[in-house]
Amino acid sequence: MGWSPATRRVADVPERLSDQAFWRLSSESSEPGGFFRSQDITNLTSNELGMQFVIQDLVSRTRPGGVYLGVGPEQNFTYVVAVRPAMAIIVDIRRGNLDLQLMYKAIFELANDRADFVAMLFSKPRPAGLTSASTAHQLFAGFAASASNEAFHQANLKAIEARLVKTHAFPLAASDLAGVEAVYQTFYWSGFAVRPSPTYADLMTSTDAAGVPRSFLSSEDRFAFMKDLESRNLVIPVVGNFEGPKALRAIAAYVKSVGGTVSAFYLSNVEQYLGSWETFCRNVAALPLDAHSTFIRSAQGGGFGPGGGFVSSLGAMADEVKGCQGAEK
Repeated sequence: MGWSPATRRVADVPERLSDQAFWRLSSESSEPGGFFRSQDITNLTSNELGMQFVIQDLVSRTRPGGVYLGVGPEQNFTYVVAVRPAMAIIVDIRRGNLDLQLMYKAIFELANDRADFVAMLFSKPRPAGLTSASTAHQLFAGFAASASNEAFHQANLKAIEARLVKTHAFPLAASDLAGVEAVYQTFYWSGFAVRPSPTYADLMTSTDAAGVPRSFLSSEDRFAFMKDLESRNLVIPVVGNFEGPKALRAIAAYVKSVGGTVSAFYLSNVEQYLGSWETFCRNVAALPLDAHSTFIRSAQGGGFGPGGGFVSSLGAMADEVKGCQGAEK
C-alpha cells in the first residue's frame, strides 16, 4: 500500500525541520556521551534476528503519525517503517551512535533506491539486474558478488561529509567527523559481517513469524518512507541516558510543544542495565502518551538462529508508568 505525508499525519508535528532546528533539537536535548557495557563495533548493527516477530501486533496497537522513540542502530528503521510516524528520535548513551545515525542520514539522502543505498553503505559497485521489484534476498545476493572498492569508498566518504557539513551546514566537531569516518570505514572493511552473526544480510532478509519480510530494505516503499523522513530532517539523533536528567525530559517538552504523541518506544534490552528503573519510569511518564503508545523490548532467551537469541515483546506505555512517583505530566 502506498503512502504520502498527507495521509499519515495525525498531529501538528512539523512536516519538515530546518537544518538549524534539527541540529538545535539534537544538541540541546543531548547529554554528555556515556558508555554502554560494550563499546566495540558489534554495536554498529543489531543482533535481534527475531525483532520482526512483533511487528504485526505492533502495527495493530499503534497509530501512524505520532513520534517514534528508539535506541541503537538500524533496527529502528525497520520499526519506523512499520509504525509510520511523523517524526523519529533516536536516543543512545553513546556519542558514537549519533555519528552512526548521521552517516545513515547522509546515505539515505544520497541514495536513489535500495540498491544505491547498499552500494554506498558497503562501498560496493552496484551490480546489474537489480530493480525496484528485487527482493531483499536478491539485493544482497547481488552485492555479495560485488567486491568493495577503495576508490568508491573514498568518493562516498567525501560525499557523506559534504552532505552533512556543506549541504546541511551542521557544525560538527572534529571528533564527530572522525566518528562518522570510523563507522563508515568499519562497514567498508567488514562488509555484511559488521557483526559476524547475524550479518547485515541476515537482518535485512529476515521475516516476521508468518514469513512476511518487513525490514526497511525489503521493499522500495519501505525504503522510500525512511528516505523521505530522513530528507525532511525528521529522524533526530540524541545522546542521552534513559535515566538521565535531561534527554528524555527535553524530548518530552518538545513533543508536547508541537502537539505530538509518542506512538512507540523501542528500548532493546537497556532496562536491565539501568541503575534505577523508577527514574527511567518518571522520565517516560513525562512524555505525551495515550492508550496506543507502545514499548518495544527485547530480552535474551530466543532461538531465532545464529546471533538471534532475543525475544521481542510489547507493552502499554501509559499503563506501565502511571504509578511512577513524582511523574510530571
